[in-house]
Amino acid sequence: MTHNGQTRNNSAFKDVIIDLIAGSIGATASVYVGQPMDTLKVKMQTYPQLYPSLGKCFRDTWAKDGLVRGLYAGTSPALIANIAENSILFAANGVCQKLVARMLNKKVEELTPLSNGFSGFLAAFWSSLALCPTELIKCRLQAMREAADIKGVEPPKIGSLGLTKQILNSEGISGLFHGLRPTFAREMPGYFLFFFAYEYSRELLTPPGQTKDEIGMFKTWICGGIAGVVLWTAIFPADVIKSRQQVSGVSEPMFRAGYQIMKTEGAMALYNGLLPSLIRTFPATGALFCALEYSKKIMNDLF
Repeated sequence: MTHNGQTRNNSAFKDVIIDLIAGSIGATASVYVGQPMDTLKVKMQTYPQLYPSLGKCFRDTWAKDGLVRGLYAGTSPALIANIAENSILFAANGVCQKLVARMLNKKVEELTPLSNGFSGFLAAFWSSLALCPTELIKCRLQAMREAADIKGVEPPKIGSLGLTKQILNSEGISGLFHGLRPTFAREMPGYFLFFFAYEYSRELLTPPGQTKDEIGMFKTWICGGIAGVVLWTAIFPADVIKSRQQVSGVSEPMFRAGYQIMKTEGAMALYNGLLPSLIRTFPATGALFCALEYSKKIMNDLF
């Protein structure tokens, strides 16, 4: 191997590691900002008959379970899920950006928002494999009290690890992948739109004579928030199906599940919980991109 080839490989490896770490830092910021609204979203998606409005869902959860056991239920698996997803997503996206740039005979910095969206679409395949099992645990923990109430039993006092062992014992490895197909259907087109919207927003907010990396933290936060709103508005029906399959443990075909929901509850049932998702995603995704971009900048300066 030539010296130049080895230098390029070292540089590529360094970029992947920086993207992994920055994705983890961004994911942590996003979870702590957005977890309460995510809990309310899952409850409204899974038990629309109990929670017809965001206000009722918030009041009941706060009154019965409080802040930590209620609104921050499932924070540990949410952290694991988001760190696993975003570290893999942004590391894979960096690799896919280079691949797309090479195919188009361009530099990564010259990629259009459309090309960045395609990179995100490819990267989301890999992050979905990490996300599905951890998000399944999170969703079941978030909706555990309601599932017990419907059966007329006391909710079990069980954590992430205990629930994982329980699923593995009763259903095997495949039990952790209920909802994988709707996860793919949600994540891949969703992250095409996510990265497209983020890069397009950055282009719009970049003043003449500056680069996208110079727009500052506030504009980065706004662009991240816009990307999050676009993502969740587009993917929400697939997310509702995924949440219900994961909480109930049923893995029927995605389109059949969606048709059943529309037939029995109406088309708008596929948007149960959208309001808390949008309230959550703007600040949470803004925090993700601020933490991601600035931690990448610091690490690139250091190394």
